[in-house]
Amino acid sequence: MKIIDAHAHLWLKQDAVVDGLPIRTQENGRSLFMGEIRQMVPPFMIDGVNSAEVFLSNMDYAQVSAAVITQEFIDGIQNDYLMEVAHRYPDRFLVCGMCEFRKPGFLSHAKELLDKGFRAIKIPAQRLLLKEGRVMLTSDEMMQMFHLMEQQHAILSIDLADGDMQVTEMEEIIQECPKLKIAIGHFGMVTRPEWEEQIKLARHPNVCIESGGITWLFNDEFYPFRGAVRAIRRAADLVGIDKLMWGSDYPRTITAITYRMSYDFITKSKELTEEEKVRFLGLNAQQFYGFTDLVELPYIKNMSE
Repeated sequence: MKIIDAHAHLWLKQDAVVDGLPIRTQENGRSLFMGEIRQMVPPFMIDGVNSAEVFLSNMDYAQVSAAVITQEFIDGIQNDYLMEVAHRYPDRFLVCGMCEFRKPGFLSHAKELLDKGFRAIKIPAQRLLLKEGRVMLTSDEMMQMFHLMEQQHAILSIDLADGDMQVTEMEEIIQECPKLKIAIGHFGMVTRPEWEEQIKLARHPNVCIESGGITWLFNDEFYPFRGAVRAIRRAADLVGIDKLMWGSDYPRTITAITYRMSYDFITKSKELTEEEKVRFLGLNAQQFYGFTDLVELPYIKNMSE
């Protein structure tokens, strides 16, 4: 089984503002996060640098062949660093570019990102419900960008607000751009009401769902996340297992669990068949994102074994 992580993050330093509140890298893996100190990454990452090299070490240990690197406004825009990562490790990472979608004028920046070689663009759409007014996903500038992405075969990676708040907008985008590949993150915000409405978007042939953050959303029940497995089973019943992809939301989720634990609850579950596990953990993402020449990683025994 070749495993692919469809939702992870990298950054050199957090320096961002969301809803008027700062996010800043501190020490010992902590960050100032919108008014409070939070353990943003594991405490052994003492400088707060969430680098590709540390992630690759985790990936190799957990036998994860490749990863999709998304972005979020809380981490700051990381385009320059991610393009370096893509050039340095082309067989291990597909990186998403991101624009400042909270202000008008992002279309020209999106064109620049595509011209530079970004194969995907990320929109943290849950952050577009601004106090000064909601940024609509169906605005003229957004739609122009989606049409451009469709023409250039770029992938849209998008996290939506809770429930069905932005589902109608997504339906309009899908109708307007039927060949635009779309990956919807956070498994539709699965623990929130109306989450299934986001999942149903994957009934369209160009849409898939990835599970980045599912262990965070089921953190209260913790490992082995049986509720998360049941949710995957429910989503598979709604849209088919071939429309679902595993994602970890690394590194934030590994403050509570190890990186391997963010997927091995799937491999150990009896509620999914072996074929379903192969598709969910890697094959679907390989086909959707177009990964080739995936590295094969050996299992390395722990000293405790």
